Amino acid sequence: MYILAFESSCDETACAVLEMDEGKRILKSNIIASQVDIHALYGGVVPEIASRAHIEAISKITYEALEKAGVTLSQIGAIAVTNGPGLIGALLVAVNFAKSLAFANNIPLVPVDHIKGHVAANYLTHTELEPPFLSLVVSGGHTSFFNVKSYTEFEEIASTRDDAAGECFDKIGRVMGLPYPGGAAMDKLATQGDKNAIPFPSPAISKDTLDFSFSGLKTAVVNYINTKNQKGEQLPRADIAASCTHSIVEAIKSKVKLALEETGYDKIVLAGGVSANSHIRAGIEGVCRRKKATFYAPDLCLCGDNAAMIGAQGYYEYLNGKTADESLNAYPS
Repeated sequence: MYILAFESSCDETACAVLEMDEGKRILKSNIIASQVDIHALYGGVVPEIASRAHIEAISKITYEALEKAGVTLSQIGAIAVTNGPGLIGALLVAVNFAKSLAFANNIPLVPVDHIKGHVAANYLTHTELEPPFLSLVVSGGHTSFFNVKSYTEFEEIASTRDDAAGECFDKIGRVMGLPYPGGAAMDKLATQGDKNAIPFPSPAISKDTLDFSFSGLKTAVVNYINTKNQKGEQLPRADIAASCTHSIVEAIKSKVKLALEETGYDKIVLAGGVSANSHIRAGIEGVCRRKKATFYAPDLCLCGDNAAMIGAQGYYEYLNGKTADESLNAYPS
């Protein structure tokens, strides 16, 4: 069956068409209207501006996605849409557009959780992947472990207690004056620095829990930068990026090792926007080699927010009987 999917939870307006069936996971089109250039002027996402940009883009990219896929609306078997979590104003744009499109054309409407969507991006990259498995979702708003029991049943077993890894990368990048988004710039800069140059604190809370806490690390790095600036000293940007990244990667590696041991799983799925970070990927892959576990991560083009992942998860939600009526609403958290 063909799935038409929408995503507008933050600053990417996205529409995709997928052909999904038993043993078939084909991405026919995946259109993304990025707002990076708009929000770069402000150093971060401005919710009201994001919502307005979604409104301007969503109709155009829908036509584009259908045309590129070579599929007409009459061939669509279900419409999937992110209805949370995310920025409420941004979410409502795709929810209301998808709702109108679905009911005007008598097509089933499928609400999709954004986090489940990120995990489902792996189904398009690794067509052999099936639950159950352990998943780590790392993004601007989340750093969480999930016991993925089935395609639709997720159990959160650990998370960050405050800031997320992506927010930490972005904030530090912004304070250092790196281009927006800071996380991508931090990843690149970290390869040029000495990871042992500055002893920043670890986001791993303790050996007794799988939880994280990134607020202390973020504060320590920002304070280090501010102190250097106040003294008029040259800022070792590459060393800061490398040392900060090293603290995050080592914390994630320790928790992945513990999570694999506690759950007994022999495969782990990485997902979320920060899953594109090359250092995190390499760190987890190394743990998996030592633990003889299989490591899965999505293609880089599917790490950030996109509609392909929503369509992939939407297919399994549809098979599970999850559909919505005209009362469907968005939820921010």
